Amino acid sequence: MIPVTKTFFPPLEDYGKQLKRIWQNEWLTNRGALVKELEELIQNKLEVPNIILTTNGTLPIQIALKALANNGHVITTPFSYVATTSSIIWENCTPVFVDIHPEYLTIDETKIENAITDKTTAILATHVFGNPCNVEAIEKIAENYNLKVIYDAAHCFGVKYLGKSLFRYGDISTCSFHATKIFHTGEGGAIFSNDHNNNNELFYRHNFGHNGPENFDGVGINAKMSELQAAMGLSVLPYFKEILRDREDVVNFYNDNLSFIGYKKIKIRENTEWNFSYYPIIFDTEEKLLNARERLNKNDIYPRRYFYPSLNTLKYLKYSPMEISESIASRILCLPLYKGINSQSLKTIARELS
Repeated sequence: MIPVTKTFFPPLEDYGKQLKRIWQNEWLTNRGALVKELEELIQNKLEVPNIILTTNGTLPIQIALKALANNGHVITTPFSYVATTSSIIWENCTPVFVDIHPEYLTIDETKIENAITDKTTAILATHVFGNPCNVEAIEKIAENYNLKVIYDAAHCFGVKYLGKSLFRYGDISTCSFHATKIFHTGEGGAIFSNDHNNNNELFYRHNFGHNGPENFDGVGINAKMSELQAAMGLSVLPYFKEILRDREDVVNFYNDNLSFIGYKKIKIRENTEWNFSYYPIIFDTEEKLLNARERLNKNDIYPRRYFYPSLNTLKYLKYSPMEISESIASRILCLPLYKGINSQSLKTIARELS
């Protein structure tokens, strides 16, 4: 079977060496040596001022909303994974959807201002498939209306925009280190902030509110990464360049061998150093998508409708039409992309999509 993605497993001996350190330290959680080491390595690698590792990629969004959104209305995208919207609701905020750009698939910055009211407190936008939002325009809008900006950057490990990490934009960026991501800790995530005061608040909020063993700065939750997760991250990180290179080879194969008849690929924003995290194609019609998926499934190849459905159609929300997002969501399919996919499978995919 060829799935849409596959977890990268580092050599077992590499992970074993990290596990041995945990046993020697006799420390499993509460910010042990491996968590702190992984934070420092990522911080240096990505050249970001602050990072807090977390146990998954959803809690960072919830913590960011708790810190910045003040139970207000949050302008957001309908084209993302469900966690983006559900986190807004979970934190007693109200999602206000703005439609997306038809080529970049990120929130359409030209439609944000019309959605702002006196109840708006924040913008939560997604860098879709590692493709940057128009961060300059969003920053200007946020400054004009005194709004906070949170980026769901779940797909953005290693992405640079205008020469610097995409995590350095906005008030807070969040990332997922889920097993299917380009860099992973099995399950995990991170919060990035450029502001030291922000980072202090985010830190205590991810650790029950603790400021020292007996003091509390405010309400918090348990979002700490464990040493076992950090051990996986420390084992995977040395292979990141290799993973990136192999994924780029797959992307280049698709670019060179797909027919692009009846479908197209997404447009990556200018000045972006992309990380080849996904390979979505957008069909002319949903019928063509379903037919193509059926042909691939018959060859034991399983792409994914990602993101589907458009989040404004979720049953627990009051429906508001988002024409572009709903259309794209019905016609987009992510093709298999991971380190180790064999050339014959890639040829079969290209043949069935010709």
